Amino acid sequence: MACARVPLDEQQVTERDALGKERSLPALHPDRKEERLFVPYVPLSANACPAEVEEFLERGRFILEDLEWLLALPHDKFWCQVVFDRSLQNCLDSYVRHAPRGLDLASVPSSPAVVETQRSLHRAIFLAFLRMATHKESKDNFITPAVFGEILYENFLFDVPKMMDLCVLFGKGNAPLLHKMIENIFTQQPSYYRDLDDTMPTILEVFDTITGKCGLRCDGAAAAEPMKLNAHKHASAISMTQQDFVEIVLYLCDMSSTLHAFLSVFPAACATFHSSSFLCRLTSFYEIVVPDLEKASTKRTFEDKSLQEDVWCRLSHSRRRLLETAHLLLHHTCLQPILEGVENTQTFAEELLQHFTSFLSEKRFLCDYDELFPIADDVSLLQQALPAIDETRTSYLLQGVQSAWDSVGRRKHRATASSSQSANQGAAGGASLSIGQRDVWEAEGGRESPGGAEAMLDAPRRGSNGDICPVSEAELESLVSCIRDLLPDLGEGFLLACLREYGYDSEVVINNILEARLAPHLDVLDRAMPRPVKEALPSVLNSRSNVFDDDEFDVFRRDRVDMTRVWKGRRKGESAQELLNDKQHISEQRERYQAYQTVVDEVELQAGDAASYGTGDDYDDEYDDTYDASQVGANDLDGDSLLNRRPFTLPRVLQRANKAEEMEDNNEQEEDQRPQPQSNVNREQFIQDPALLRERAEARRAAMQERKGIRPDRPSNVVGRPKGQGQTADTFLDRRKKEANKGRGANHNRRNMADRKRNKGMIPS
Repeated sequence: MACARVPLDEQQVTERDALGKERSLPALHPDRKEERLFVPYVPLSANACPAEVEEFLERGRFILEDLEWLLALPHDKFWCQVVFDRSLQNCLDSYVRHAPRGLDLASVPSSPAVVETQRSLHRAIFLAFLRMATHKESKDNFITPAVFGEILYENFLFDVPKMMDLCVLFGKGNAPLLHKMIENIFTQQPSYYRDLDDTMPTILEVFDTITGKCGLRCDGAAAAEPMKLNAHKHASAISMTQQDFVEIVLYLCDMSSTLHAFLSVFPAACATFHSSSFLCRLTSFYEIVVPDLEKASTKRTFEDKSLQEDVWCRLSHSRRRLLETAHLLLHHTCLQPILEGVENTQTFAEELLQHFTSFLSEKRFLCDYDELFPIADDVSLLQQALPAIDETRTSYLLQGVQSAWDSVGRRKHRATASSSQSANQGAAGGASLSIGQRDVWEAEGGRESPGGAEAMLDAPRRGSNGDICPVSEAELESLVSCIRDLLPDLGEGFLLACLREYGYDSEVVINNILEARLAPHLDVLDRAMPRPVKEALPSVLNSRSNVFDDDEFDVFRRDRVDMTRVWKGRRKGESAQELLNDKQHISEQRERYQAYQTVVDEVELQAGDAASYGTGDDYDDEYDDTYDASQVGANDLDGDSLLNRRPFTLPRVLQRANKAEEMEDNNEQEEDQRPQPQSNVNREQFIQDPALLRERAEARRAAMQERKGIRPDRPSNVVGRPKGQGQTADTFLDRRKKEANKGRGANHNRRNMADRKRNKGMIPS
């Protein structure tokens, strides 16, 4: 068995061979490896049939069982299996090469069983690599660091491409662990830095390959070579086949994602990239290839719209990752030393300004980079850290940035959040893309939707106003006239659609029309399309509704109004006294109200009136007289009978001011005010005697208490008899109760508190 506190590479173990003889072997020996075949990983295609899905699930179950067995092995057995079992390395390498990346997860069948299997495999593979990169698991289980580095390097357990793929696969959510793992690998085996230097030409060759496939020529180091005679035979991004175009976009997306993930997890590699002039090649590649691919993606015709959306999304993702990679290189090689205050700060500041100055020739790259990571902020940081920096140079640099924005025909929009933080943030969602939208980006397992400056990377750009016009009618006419002065052959309807798409910015519309960069749905429109005819709105006067409609003063429906009936203030020739003395309207209303005084229950017909009454138009043969003879509800016991009609009272304003009528009214009022029997309360009485009401309420309360058996409270009597006649026991009890409780209210319980203090000796007695 292994000895304690001895590294694994120095341990010796004793085992029996096939003949039963004991022998001593090193702890790391091929004979100690268990015979177990690890199945390689095979990805599941997007259009997999049920049989293929079943095969994937079964294969994943086998791999998962083997990995769980591997992780459960003790330290010495684990390393024997890792070092000497080639099937295990083939299994791990197959997953690193073929496992779906973040952009590919949307195409994987999303059945619950497939998702759970993929998640379990992903976790088990990561744990296996994490244990392989750890040279010390505990105080008893460890390997000598130098020997550990040799084991990793000589057995090809890790290499630079594999570490880059690990960063892409497991970087989201596991960046700290990955950083420690890769840093430990490079620390224990410095030879990996040499391998990283040897990898740089291969990475730069990727740029040349993509540029050559697109029929373009880069201005970098590779451009110094003479052009081959058959170079013009390469198809351009627009003329190549659709399959070739999609493969180039996928290749670019995979390359940009891998580089960004590796530099984000392991920033120490930025120095190697920086020393190889990678940043200059990156900016030149971006300026030449990216706009060409974007233009081709909008000009090409795709039969499958979902494929076109996926290509557009991957191009957007690639642009973002390339810009963030450039920022990582500048930040860790120039900005970070300045912030940390290391020696030779002036050298790093000079180098940063040189890089920014070299960006001035790359107009498109400069604008996109400045949109995500404002150069003015970095220049301000330099001015704060180094007050002696050349102001003329910084002014020239900022003016060059503004000139680049003007040259590409775009307006600068500042980012709303820190670009370094927003680079790796996003909201997961499944929103679909349209060709005119560039504000949706792919993230690991989902889509992230940056806003602000990140959305302004789009070309063609899209306005944020939606269907609501933020400009007035006059301003809209001015914008249309301004564009038609330059492009008179375009119709007003087409220009209105373009203005609506690009946020009513005439400069952007003119620039996109001249450079043939309109959105696809605008390209298919007729450029001579006239302005749509506006439907006449219904008249407000015809749709209004008012209580004064069709009266004599309705000027909206009457052409003529009697103006003699209209005046302001007092009429001419009239005095206030005459107006007050005019009682004509009172006389007219009096006759109207007097008709309601006579209420006849039954009409007695004379012998000669029967015929005339029966032949009138008032009789209806269909009238139902079933209930005419019975007075339904008239004699209910609910107070006054319905047959006792209340005599009609003429309004006071219409009553005549003669004494006879006043006397008659007074007599009627006296009759009404006669006292009524107490058992039959007069319902015409407006306010009853309060004392009488209190007496009735007290009687009802006493009756209720007697019915419930409640004994009424005895009245308190603290006055008692006159002095010298003696007091009853009840009087003494009432006086004691009053004395004890008289401080309960407004006196704030002073007596009780004073007694309490006195009992405790606080007040001398």
